[in-house]
Amino acid sequence: MNAATTETQVIYAARWRRRLYPVIMHLVMLTAVLLVTFPLIYAIILSTQSSHPGSLRPGSAFVDNLEDAWDRGSIALLIRNTLIVALGVAIGKIILSILGAFALIYFRVRGGMAILALIMLTHLLPLPVRIVPTYELLTDIGWVDTFKGLTIPFFASATGLLLFQQFFRTVPTDLADAARVDGAGPFRFLVSILIPVSRTNIGALFLIEFVYMWNQYLWPLIVANSERTRQVQIGIKLLVATDSVIEWGTLMAGALTVIIPPLVVLLVLQNSLMSGMTASTEDF
Repeated sequence: MNAATTETQVIYAARWRRRLYPVIMHLVMLTAVLLVTFPLIYAIILSTQSSHPGSLRPGSAFVDNLEDAWDRGSIALLIRNTLIVALGVAIGKIILSILGAFALIYFRVRGGMAILALIMLTHLLPLPVRIVPTYELLTDIGWVDTFKGLTIPFFASATGLLLFQQFFRTVPTDLADAARVDGAGPFRFLVSILIPVSRTNIGALFLIEFVYMWNQYLWPLIVANSERTRQVQIGIKLLVATDSVIEWGTLMAGALTVIIPPLVVLLVLQNSLMSGMTASTEDF
């Protein structure tokens, strides 16, 4: 009787664990989601309030705050400028990374490993360390306050080069031999075979670099000295008036507007990002 009772208790306990575990895990995930998204939710609430910010009750002034932010901050112009820079850097990095990885893998470059090691050493020099010499160079060639100065210094990408190099190593060499037998030159092999099979990695790198450049603050603050080249992060900062009370509704409405382009890019390319990162991890 005691053995039967113990067995019954074990069965009931196992059933409760099977039922209780999913509930606990869902509560944990829901709590984590709320903690992560609460700043965004609070920003949305603030963007609807006209006065007395700080409460969690939505207001009805979102349209007025949005119009005020667009008029005072020239949001449309800033989004256009930032799109030019983000798209230019993302596309430039992809092209340069593909060509560099293609040269290192499919051509016998003397000292290729040493070149790759030197390129990877650039990771030890973050942007703040390189600002002074880079800015002096741009001043000498007249690229300050230009889109060339905002984009071209970011074209070189050790991360992109390593990403495509690792992927190209997984491409069977028989493809290159078959293309050579068919009379295809290196450029045609690159364009017709390598680039199409690399679309996942291209999408992943494009998403990473686009969001990275969209969120840049320090470099545009130094280089973009006029409204003609000013970026969205600087424009949002200018909405914060230092000599009066901060209008949080206007500020949050402008901030919510400028996150739409990277959010759209993320939603479109999120599958490429996950597939690209998984493939890179498997390669290593």
